[in-house]
Amino acid sequence: MNFRPRHRDEPELNLIPMIDVLIVLLIFLLLTTTFSREAQLHISLPHAPGVGGMPAGEKQGLQIVIGPQGQYRVNQRELPDNQPNTVKQALKAAAGDNPDPLITISADRNATHQSVITVLDAAGQLGYQHVSFAAESSPGH
Repeated sequence: MNFRPRHRDEPELNLIPMIDVLIVLLIFLLLTTTFSREAQLHISLPHAPGVGGMPAGEKQGLQIVIGPQGQYRVNQRELPDNQPNTVKQALKAAAGDNPDPLITISADRNATHQSVITVLDAAGQLGYQHVSFAAESSPGH
């Protein structure tokens, strides 16, 4: 009989391979994550009190007028219909060689929200980001 005490080795948990796997997974997730860049239009809304004209020296951009029944005029030229594709083609033609013109939207107070969104969507599809809205100054300001 063998009465010698046996020395049992305590089992070791080796953390180094697990840490390596976690680092590789972290790097993989960081590299494969897509950061969504939403197409946004930078819209600068004018303040109604004290609205002035365009600053001197600022180049004239595209002027879009939306009538109360949703009719469009781009730089004083009336469009034949109010379809989004027609608006997009008119914006592209009016912009010419300018890659990102300043677009000023003058919408009638009775124009539908969809009419304005159609112009914003067409501008966004063309990559135009500088859009502003025209407003009349309040009486007494």
